[in-house]
Amino acid sequence: MSGSVTVVGAGVAGLCVATELAERGVDVRIVDRLGAPGPHACSWWAGGMLAPFCEGESSHESVVHLGQDAADWWSRHAGGVVSAGTLVVTPARDRGELDRYARRTTNHRRLHAGEIQALEPDLGERFASALFFERESHLSPREALAALVDNLARRGIRIRQGEWEPEDDRLTIDCRGIAARGELPGLRGVKGEMVVLRCTDVSLQRPVRLLHPRHPLYIVPRGDGVFMLGATQIETGEQGRVTTRSLLELLSAAYALHPAFGEAEVLEIGAHVRPAFPDNLPRVVRHGDTLHVNGLFRHGFLLAPAMARMAADGISGGSE
Repeated sequence: MSGSVTVVGAGVAGLCVATELAERGVDVRIVDRLGAPGPHACSWWAGGMLAPFCEGESSHESVVHLGQDAADWWSRHAGGVVSAGTLVVTPARDRGELDRYARRTTNHRRLHAGEIQALEPDLGERFASALFFERESHLSPREALAALVDNLARRGIRIRQGEWEPEDDRLTIDCRGIAARGELPGLRGVKGEMVVLRCTDVSLQRPVRLLHPRHPLYIVPRGDGVFMLGATQIETGEQGRVTTRSLLELLSAAYALHPAFGEAEVLEIGAHVRPAFPDNLPRVVRHGDTLHVNGLFRHGFLLAPAMARMAADGISGGSE
């Protein structure tokens, strides 16, 4: 493949697209209004769970299919992937939630308390049953984004901060997320809120999902006693504000997972708006000389590699 492409947007979608294109020999430029990834970017606040089988509980089967190559892609291009699986638990009173989750997902096995303790000693006495998705992984989103930026810089591709203006001799790939909703009918915002805690009294080796009829929680270990808690899902395009209700729900769910989280130190509270189409599935859409990659919803790190490959194939004449 040859040619010149400008990627607009330096979040997870834009960086994955730029990486995929650079590997194929394309002359790539990256432009972002606010520059390199940081707190302004939706992907900065992601959980980083590469969990296609868990996502099958509430997502289309294409999410499960496309997400299965994500861990390998991130391992090759950024490193830092931890392949320790995902543990799904629920309080005894909500045992039916675990059964329902098991029916709606695949590639898991059911564990009893002794097996849970072997995997996560701090949880074994708290839960009698769990589902273990052994083939799933996770990463640190901020470290992964930084690795992509560094790898692109080594190729001579650096993020230019500023407004984008179309160029006649370059194809544009628009990866601006919710900022592109004026060009993409149906694109909507779904706000997610998260909390980062430090709790040295709890040790977890893998993401844990706590099922609850009203306040489901996922918690992802970041190492050194740091954990990321998420995530709410609110239909709004409003940026940046974490509500008291959401914060209480997240912290209460963490306390239900393990009471030691009641003494945790709050390091960060954040929120951002995730772009989604009505069916919550991403799109690669071409309008003239612009190719839009958007609608990753809550599956940014899981599906961005697959969408980047689709975009690159589309430029070279492959199917979108």
